[in-house]
Amino acid sequence: MAEIITDFLVETAKGYYCVYGDFYIDPLMPVDTALISHAHGDHARPGHRRILATNTTTIFMQHRFTRQDPGSYKVIAYNEPFFLADVKITFFPAGHILGSAQILMEYKGTRYLYTGDYKLQDDATCEPLVFVKADVLITETTFANPDISHPDQVEEISKLATTNHNMMLGCYSLGKAQRLTYLLNVYCPEKVIYVHHNIAPIHRIYDTFGFVPLKYEIYNRKVMKDGVNKIYLVPPLTFNSYFRAKNVIRVFASGWKRLQHNNDLSLYISDHVDWNDLLQCIEASDPREIWTVHGDGAMLKSYFEGKIVVRNMAKI
Repeated sequence: MAEIITDFLVETAKGYYCVYGDFYIDPLMPVDTALISHAHGDHARPGHRRILATNTTTIFMQHRFTRQDPGSYKVIAYNEPFFLADVKITFFPAGHILGSAQILMEYKGTRYLYTGDYKLQDDATCEPLVFVKADVLITETTFANPDISHPDQVEEISKLATTNHNMMLGCYSLGKAQRLTYLLNVYCPEKVIYVHHNIAPIHRIYDTFGFVPLKYEIYNRKVMKDGVNKIYLVPPLTFNSYFRAKNVIRVFASGWKRLQHNNDLSLYISDHVDWNDLLQCIEASDPREIWTVHGDGAMLKSYFEGKIVVRNMAKI
Protein backbone atom coordinates (compact mmCIF):
# COMPACT_ATOMS: atom_id res chain seq x y z
CA MET A 1 0.00 0.00 0.00
CA ALA A 2 1.42 3.37 -1.06
CA GLU A 3 2.46 5.78 1.66
CA ILE A 4 0.29 8.76 2.59
CA ILE A 5 2.53 11.81 2.90
CA THR A 6 1.15 13.89 5.74
CA ASP A 7 2.53 17.14 4.35
CA PHE A 8 1.60 16.48 0.71
CA LEU A 9 -0.80 19.45 0.82
CA VAL A 10 -0.47 21.96 3.66
CA GLU A 11 -2.21 25.17 4.62
CA THR A 12 0.03 28.23 4.46
CA ALA A 13 -0.59 31.95 4.76
CA LYS A 14 -0.93 32.10 0.98
CA GLY A 15 -3.15 29.06 0.57
CA TYR A 16 -2.97 25.30 0.20
CA TYR A 17 0.50 24.38 -1.05
CA CYS A 18 1.96 21.22 -2.57
CA VAL A 19 5.76 21.29 -2.45
CA TYR A 20 5.96 18.09 -4.50
CA GLY A 21 4.43 19.85 -7.51
CA ASP A 22 5.26 23.41 -6.47
CA PHE A 23 1.71 24.73 -6.83
CA TYR A 24 -1.05 26.23 -4.72
CA ILE A 25 -4.76 25.43 -4.68
CA ASP A 26 -7.16 28.37 -4.29
CA PRO A 27 -4.45 30.71 -2.96
CA LEU A 28 -5.51 33.93 -1.27
CA MET A 29 -2.33 35.80 -2.22
CA PRO A 30 -0.41 36.05 -5.51
CA VAL A 31 1.69 32.95 -6.28
CA ASP A 32 3.55 31.53 -9.25
CA THR A 33 1.18 28.63 -10.02
CA ALA A 34 -2.44 28.56 -8.85
CA LEU A 35 -4.97 25.79 -9.37
CA ILE A 36 -8.45 27.27 -8.94
CA SER A 37 -11.32 24.97 -7.96
CA HIS A 38 -14.07 27.47 -8.80
CA ALA A 39 -14.67 31.18 -9.29
CA HIS A 40 -16.18 32.26 -5.96
CA GLY A 41 -14.23 35.08 -4.35
CA ASP A 42 -13.03 33.05 -1.36
CA HIS A 43 -11.31 30.61 -3.74
CA ALA A 44 -10.40 32.67 -6.81
CA ARG A 45 -8.13 35.71 -6.49
CA PRO A 46 -6.09 37.68 -9.05
CA GLY A 47 -2.37 38.37 -9.25
CA HIS A 48 -0.99 34.89 -9.93
CA ARG A 49 1.67 34.36 -12.59
CA ARG A 50 -0.06 31.24 -13.89
CA ILE A 51 -3.70 30.23 -13.33
CA LEU A 52 -4.99 26.75 -14.13
CA ALA A 53 -8.79 26.43 -14.13
CA THR A 54 -11.71 25.09 -16.13
CA ASN A 55 -13.00 27.07 -19.08
CA THR A 56 -15.97 28.68 -17.36
CA THR A 57 -14.00 29.36 -14.17
CA THR A 58 -11.51 31.19 -16.37
CA ILE A 59 -14.33 33.18 -18.01
CA PHE A 60 -15.80 34.17 -14.64
CA MET A 61 -12.37 35.23 -13.39
CA GLN A 62 -11.69 37.26 -16.52
CA HIS A 63 -15.03 39.01 -16.02
CA ARG A 64 -14.13 39.94 -12.44
CA PHE A 65 -10.38 40.53 -12.72
CA THR A 66 -10.06 42.72 -15.77
CA ARG A 67 -6.43 43.67 -14.99
CA GLN A 68 -5.22 40.08 -14.85
CA ASP A 69 -3.03 39.20 -17.84
CA PRO A 70 -5.16 37.03 -20.19
CA GLY A 71 -2.02 35.09 -21.03
CA SER A 72 -1.70 33.92 -17.43
CA TYR A 73 -4.67 31.57 -17.78
CA LYS A 74 -4.39 27.95 -18.85
CA VAL A 75 -7.73 26.22 -19.41
CA ILE A 76 -7.94 22.72 -17.97
CA ALA A 77 -10.59 20.32 -19.27
CA TYR A 78 -12.32 17.82 -17.02
CA ASN A 79 -10.92 14.26 -17.05
CA GLU A 80 -7.72 15.22 -18.90
CA PRO A 81 -4.65 14.56 -16.72
CA PHE A 82 -1.57 16.79 -16.75
CA PHE A 83 1.62 16.97 -14.69
CA LEU A 84 3.18 19.61 -12.48
CA ALA A 85 6.64 18.24 -11.67
CA ASP A 86 5.97 14.62 -10.66
CA VAL A 87 2.37 15.18 -9.54
CA LYS A 88 -0.34 13.96 -11.91
CA ILE A 89 -3.42 16.19 -11.71
CA THR A 90 -6.96 15.69 -13.02
CA PHE A 91 -10.00 17.95 -12.68
CA PHE A 92 -13.44 16.40 -12.08
CA PRO A 93 -16.83 18.16 -11.81
CA ALA A 94 -17.75 19.22 -8.27
CA GLY A 95 -21.43 20.10 -8.77
CA HIS A 96 -21.04 23.37 -6.84
CA ILE A 97 -21.43 25.95 -9.63
CA LEU A 98 -20.76 26.04 -13.36
CA GLY A 99 -17.12 25.09 -13.94
CA SER A 100 -16.39 24.01 -10.37
CA ALA A 101 -13.79 21.26 -10.04
CA GLN A 102 -12.50 18.66 -7.65
CA ILE A 103 -8.74 18.33 -8.01
CA LEU A 104 -7.22 14.85 -7.94
CA MET A 105 -3.48 14.73 -7.28
CA GLU A 106 -1.57 11.47 -7.75
CA TYR A 107 1.95 11.07 -6.42
CA LYS A 108 3.98 7.89 -5.94
CA GLY A 109 0.87 5.73 -6.13
CA THR A 110 -1.23 7.72 -3.64
CA ARG A 111 -4.37 9.60 -4.68
CA TYR A 112 -5.20 12.89 -2.91
CA LEU A 113 -8.59 14.43 -3.79
CA TYR A 114 -9.28 18.09 -2.97
CA THR A 115 -13.04 18.54 -3.26
CA GLY A 116 -13.26 22.32 -3.13
CA ASP A 117 -16.88 23.28 -2.51
CA TYR A 118 -19.31 20.66 -3.78
CA LYS A 119 -22.88 19.42 -3.62
CA LEU A 120 -24.95 16.36 -4.53
CA GLN A 121 -28.38 17.98 -4.98
CA ASP A 122 -29.58 18.14 -8.57
CA ASP A 123 -28.68 21.37 -10.33
CA ALA A 124 -29.43 21.65 -14.03
CA THR A 125 -27.31 24.83 -14.31
CA CYS A 126 -23.94 23.14 -13.70
CA GLU A 127 -22.03 19.92 -14.19
CA PRO A 128 -23.08 17.20 -11.68
CA LEU A 129 -20.56 15.96 -9.16
CA VAL A 130 -18.49 12.96 -10.19
CA PHE A 131 -17.50 10.53 -7.44
CA VAL A 132 -13.74 9.90 -7.38
CA LYS A 133 -11.81 7.21 -5.52
CA ALA A 134 -9.02 8.53 -3.31
CA ASP A 135 -6.62 7.45 -0.61
CA VAL A 136 -6.92 10.88 1.02
CA LEU A 137 -10.15 12.86 0.77
CA ILE A 138 -9.51 16.56 1.40
CA THR A 139 -13.05 17.75 1.93
CA GLU A 140 -14.86 20.91 2.86
CA THR A 141 -16.85 20.60 6.10
CA THR A 142 -19.13 23.63 5.83
CA PHE A 143 -22.14 21.69 7.12
CA ALA A 144 -20.42 18.68 8.72
CA ASN A 145 -23.01 18.35 11.47
CA PRO A 146 -25.50 15.46 11.86
CA ASP A 147 -28.19 17.98 12.82
CA ILE A 148 -28.01 19.69 9.42
CA SER A 149 -30.01 18.21 6.58
CA HIS A 150 -30.79 20.31 3.52
CA PRO A 151 -34.48 20.13 2.61
CA ASP A 152 -35.79 19.23 -0.82
CA GLN A 153 -35.08 22.15 -3.14
CA VAL A 154 -38.38 21.80 -5.02
CA GLU A 155 -40.37 22.01 -1.79
CA GLU A 156 -38.32 25.04 -0.75
CA ILE A 157 -38.65 26.97 -4.01
CA SER A 158 -42.37 26.14 -4.15
CA LYS A 159 -42.83 28.21 -0.97
CA LEU A 160 -42.45 31.29 -3.17
CA ALA A 161 -45.52 30.25 -5.15
CA THR A 162 -47.75 30.49 -2.04
CA THR A 163 -48.07 34.26 -2.39
CA ASN A 164 -48.42 36.66 -5.30
CA HIS A 165 -46.74 39.51 -3.43
CA ASN A 166 -43.57 40.90 -4.99
CA MET A 167 -40.36 39.63 -3.43
CA MET A 168 -36.78 40.68 -2.92
CA LEU A 169 -34.71 37.50 -3.06
CA GLY A 170 -31.15 37.75 -1.74
CA CYS A 171 -28.57 35.34 -3.14
CA TYR A 172 -24.96 35.05 -4.24
CA SER A 173 -24.44 36.43 -7.73
CA LEU A 174 -22.49 33.48 -9.10
CA GLY A 175 -24.08 30.06 -9.08
CA LYS A 176 -26.91 30.55 -6.60
CA ALA A 177 -28.68 33.28 -8.61
CA GLN A 178 -28.67 31.18 -11.77
CA ARG A 179 -29.82 28.04 -9.95
CA LEU A 180 -32.68 29.98 -8.34
CA THR A 181 -33.69 31.52 -11.66
CA TYR A 182 -33.95 28.08 -13.23
CA LEU A 183 -35.88 26.63 -10.27
CA LEU A 184 -38.29 29.55 -10.34
CA ASN A 185 -38.74 29.23 -14.10
CA VAL A 186 -39.66 25.55 -13.71
CA TYR A 187 -41.58 25.39 -10.42
CA CYS A 188 -42.99 28.93 -10.14
CA PRO A 189 -43.64 29.74 -13.80
CA GLU A 190 -46.13 32.47 -12.94
CA LYS A 191 -43.32 34.54 -11.42
CA VAL A 192 -41.52 37.21 -13.42
CA ILE A 193 -37.82 37.19 -12.56
CA TYR A 194 -35.78 40.40 -12.45
CA VAL A 195 -32.06 40.41 -11.76
CA HIS A 196 -29.81 43.06 -10.26
CA HIS A 197 -27.35 44.73 -12.64
CA ASN A 198 -24.44 43.02 -10.87
CA ILE A 199 -26.04 39.61 -11.39
CA ALA A 200 -27.03 40.15 -15.02
CA PRO A 201 -23.52 39.65 -16.54
CA ILE A 202 -23.19 36.29 -14.78
CA HIS A 203 -26.59 35.26 -16.14
CA ARG A 204 -25.37 36.15 -19.62
CA ILE A 205 -22.30 33.92 -19.19
CA TYR A 206 -24.59 31.10 -18.10
CA ASP A 207 -26.76 31.82 -21.15
CA THR A 208 -23.73 31.29 -23.35
CA PHE A 209 -21.90 28.46 -21.60
CA GLY A 210 -24.54 26.89 -19.34
CA PHE A 211 -26.81 23.93 -19.88
CA VAL A 212 -30.36 25.28 -19.58
CA PRO A 213 -32.11 28.46 -20.73
CA LEU A 214 -32.80 31.08 -18.07
CA LYS A 215 -35.88 33.27 -18.34
CA TYR A 216 -35.38 36.67 -16.69
CA GLU A 217 -35.38 40.42 -17.20
CA ILE A 218 -33.05 43.19 -16.07
CA TYR A 219 -34.35 45.17 -13.11
CA ASN A 220 -35.26 48.84 -13.26
CA ARG A 221 -36.85 50.96 -10.56
CA LYS A 222 -40.28 51.06 -12.12
CA VAL A 223 -40.92 47.35 -12.52
CA MET A 224 -41.60 46.49 -8.86
CA LYS A 225 -44.06 49.31 -8.25
CA ASP A 226 -46.93 47.86 -10.20
CA GLY A 227 -48.39 44.39 -10.52
CA VAL A 228 -47.74 41.15 -8.63
CA ASN A 229 -45.78 37.91 -8.89
CA LYS A 230 -42.45 39.65 -9.42
CA ILE A 231 -39.21 38.44 -7.86
CA TYR A 232 -36.13 40.64 -7.77
CA LEU A 233 -32.83 38.76 -7.33
CA VAL A 234 -30.22 40.87 -5.54
CA PRO A 235 -26.71 40.18 -4.14
CA PRO A 236 -26.25 40.02 -0.34
CA LEU A 237 -24.96 43.60 0.02
CA THR A 238 -28.03 45.02 -1.70
CA PHE A 239 -30.34 42.73 0.25
CA ASN A 240 -28.85 43.79 3.58
CA SER A 241 -28.94 47.48 2.70
CA TYR A 242 -32.69 47.31 2.08
CA PHE A 243 -33.62 45.63 5.35
CA ARG A 244 -36.56 48.03 5.73
CA ALA A 245 -37.86 47.68 2.18
CA LYS A 246 -41.62 48.15 2.02
CA ASN A 247 -44.25 46.41 -0.09
CA VAL A 248 -42.02 43.41 -0.80
CA ILE A 249 -41.49 40.07 0.91
CA ARG A 250 -37.85 39.62 1.91
CA VAL A 251 -36.28 36.20 1.34
CA PHE A 252 -32.66 35.02 1.41
CA ALA A 253 -31.51 31.71 -0.09
CA SER A 254 -28.97 29.94 2.10
CA GLY A 255 -28.32 26.75 4.02
CA TRP A 256 -27.40 28.79 7.10
CA LYS A 257 -30.14 29.19 9.70
CA ARG A 258 -28.65 32.47 10.92
CA LEU A 259 -29.23 34.05 7.49
CA GLN A 260 -32.95 33.26 7.68
CA HIS A 261 -33.53 35.48 10.72
CA ASN A 262 -35.58 38.65 10.24
CA ASN A 263 -36.79 37.54 6.79
CA ASP A 264 -40.43 37.17 5.83
CA LEU A 265 -39.93 33.64 4.47
CA SER A 266 -37.18 31.08 4.98
CA LEU A 267 -35.52 29.53 1.93
CA TYR A 268 -33.05 26.78 2.73
CA ILE A 269 -31.24 26.19 -0.55
CA SER A 270 -27.53 25.46 -0.22
CA ASP A 271 -24.75 24.72 -2.72
CA HIS A 272 -22.77 22.62 -0.22
CA VAL A 273 -23.11 19.04 0.98
CA ASP A 274 -25.00 18.42 4.20
CA TRP A 275 -24.10 15.68 6.67
CA ASN A 276 -25.75 12.78 4.82
CA ASP A 277 -24.36 13.88 1.46
CA LEU A 278 -20.91 14.18 3.00
CA LEU A 279 -21.13 10.61 4.29
CA GLN A 280 -22.27 9.44 0.85
CA CYS A 281 -19.27 11.12 -0.77
CA ILE A 282 -16.91 9.56 1.76
CA GLU A 283 -18.37 6.12 1.10
CA ALA A 284 -17.98 6.59 -2.67
CA SER A 285 -14.43 7.92 -2.35
CA ASP A 286 -13.44 5.12 0.07
CA PRO A 287 -10.47 7.01 1.56
CA ARG A 288 -7.91 5.77 4.05
CA GLU A 289 -7.71 9.26 5.54
CA ILE A 290 -9.89 12.38 5.54
CA TRP A 291 -8.37 15.84 5.80
CA THR A 292 -10.84 18.63 6.57
CA VAL A 293 -10.91 22.25 5.42
CA HIS A 294 -13.43 25.12 5.36
CA GLY A 295 -15.36 24.32 8.50
CA ASP A 296 -15.31 22.23 11.64
CA GLY A 297 -14.39 18.56 11.20
CA ALA A 298 -14.76 17.64 14.88
CA MET A 299 -18.05 15.76 14.45
CA LEU A 300 -16.73 13.94 11.41
CA LYS A 301 -13.66 12.87 13.38
CA SER A 302 -15.86 11.58 16.21
CA TYR A 303 -18.14 9.71 13.79
CA PHE A 304 -15.24 7.83 12.14
CA GLU A 305 -13.24 7.25 15.31
CA GLY A 306 -11.50 3.89 15.01
CA LYS A 307 -12.51 3.50 11.35
CA ILE A 308 -10.90 6.25 9.28
CA VAL A 309 -8.27 8.80 10.28
CA VAL A 310 -9.84 12.27 10.21
CA ARG A 311 -7.74 15.35 10.84
CA ASN A 312 -7.55 19.02 10.02
CA MET A 313 -5.34 20.03 7.14
CA ALA A 314 -1.73 20.44 8.30
CA LYS A 315 -0.58 24.04 8.70
CA ILE A 316 2.85 25.59 8.34
